[in-house]
Amino acid sequence: MKNRIIRTIIYALLLAFAFTMLVSTGILRWPDHWVQDNLYQRPQYMSGEVLVFGIDEKSLAELGPYNTWDRHIMARALEVLASDPEHLPAVVAIDTLYIGTTDPEADAHLAAAAEKLGCVVTASAAVFGSGWYEAEDGSMVRDDYRILQYEEPYEALKAVTTQGHINAMDDTDGIMRHGILYLETENRVYSMAHEVVRLYLAKQNRGFVPPMTNSHGQFYVAFSGRPGDYYDQSFADLVAGNIPSSYYEDKIVYIGPYAAGLQDSYFTPIDRAKAMYGVEFQANEVQQFLAGNYRMEVTDSLQYIVLFMVCFLAGICFMHLSLAPSLALCAVISAVNFLVCYKAYDYGHILHPLWIPVGVITVFLVALVRHYVLAGAQRQQITRTFERYVAPEIVREILKEGTGALSLGGKLVDIAVLFVDVRGFTTMSERLKPEQVVHILNRYLTMASSCVEDNKGTLDKFVGDAMMAFWGAPLPQEDAVYNAVKTAQAIVEGAARVSEELKEEIGEELRVGVGVNFGPAVVGNMGAERHMDYTAIGDTVNTAARLEANAPGGTVYISRAVADALGDRIEYTSLGDTIKLKGKAEGFEVLKLDSIKG
Repeated sequence: MKNRIIRTIIYALLLAFAFTMLVSTGILRWPDHWVQDNLYQRPQYMSGEVLVFGIDEKSLAELGPYNTWDRHIMARALEVLASDPEHLPAVVAIDTLYIGTTDPEADAHLAAAAEKLGCVVTASAAVFGSGWYEAEDGSMVRDDYRILQYEEPYEALKAVTTQGHINAMDDTDGIMRHGILYLETENRVYSMAHEVVRLYLAKQNRGFVPPMTNSHGQFYVAFSGRPGDYYDQSFADLVAGNIPSSYYEDKIVYIGPYAAGLQDSYFTPIDRAKAMYGVEFQANEVQQFLAGNYRMEVTDSLQYIVLFMVCFLAGICFMHLSLAPSLALCAVISAVNFLVCYKAYDYGHILHPLWIPVGVITVFLVALVRHYVLAGAQRQQITRTFERYVAPEIVREILKEGTGALSLGGKLVDIAVLFVDVRGFTTMSERLKPEQVVHILNRYLTMASSCVEDNKGTLDKFVGDAMMAFWGAPLPQEDAVYNAVKTAQAIVEGAARVSEELKEEIGEELRVGVGVNFGPAVVGNMGAERHMDYTAIGDTVNTAARLEANAPGGTVYISRAVADALGDRIEYTSLGDTIKLKGKAEGFEVLKLDSIKG
């Protein structure tokens, strides 16, 4: 038992460690992200403080292709927003780059319009590169977030606006789940969404607490709207003055590309089938900042520890449970895992929802395979062991019952025991040739063992010309005593037939004596670990052997226990205590079997 427990713990540890190492390679990254997106991301409350005026297909149709626009168009839009001093927007964010000078008049016009409106945030952007770079100490390091170039608005516009970067970066599966709060250039540059919210809350005398980030300045975006939810009006209507100033009064106004041809769209976790335009992505970030709806991804190292422990404990359970309870345990662990992940997200913590269910199922499948392999090995071991002793149907029954039907260390059971021996065999072997002795012995033992097998007995052993068999083990039998007595009579009758044949062949006769007893005995595999026999020991066995030793040729001696067990199913003659059995006290009754009824 101790060794089995130790083996189970070792197997469970190895399985848990192997799966944890497998997960650390990133093999579950993409399916886990898919489950995260469906479990965590869902539309939430939108405060209405953010408006998006999209440079959409209508704008391109009315104002011309975007690459033909000069900066006068955006200047006119800002002038419209500033036209009613009593109803001004709180903050205006322009999600397009204005880098370098073009037409001096248009550049000046846009800068003047921005200065007049005030609280305008313009875009800056960095160009990233990845590769190996030489560190200050001369060593080579890999940096996948190295900024190769940083671009800002032209000087006149930069001087009268606040800048915020508009960089975005997909995850490895092409889904944008994270925003970049800041860039580390010569100075830390915050995102446009960050600067918009900072200015907006400052006007309301409210503090701003930004989200926590990872080492690359990234944070998890909790989306509040799907693609299209934040779109309000066409930029063309704004330029044309068709939107009343009360509509955007004290609101955050975003202006940005909203047409497929402008190539500013991304796939996001809230809707993986429909692309979201960059200006809407920023609107989601702004809403998240305003609500303080932040989520932190729990470190992988901590989740590896939890994964290892759950797989380890589940592995121990699976190796001791049958199929149905194991499946139920898998279902319970998976359900609890998803519930914990869901609730943890509501409390601001992001967990990997797929790791534990896949780990538990994997451990279950491995444990199941192990069960089948061990069961197959046990079946082979049982078959090899017992097919030497018992009838094939008993072997099949043992296999059907499983190893639980066996007590390989020995157990106390009630059995019927039979001993048979050839009378005068020693004298016969002295006067016959060795090959004749072997021939007689084989004929006799073949007949005797067939009788045992025909009556569903367990053949224990051959000792020279003697044979031992028993009934009632390894499986209980309803009529063990009756089968033993039938076997005894069959052996006596079979010996008579063999004797007639031998008398004709070599002039020798064969007579056997049989003893049968019934009672408790210890039955099991006994001996050394590498050399053992399935046998029975105890006083019941010894008494059966004493009965056989005293039985004349062609006679079956039984004990009172056998006669009482069979009642009127047999006829017998009591010899009282006239026969003294070695090792038995005075008064032990011996009975001679006369016949079997039915």
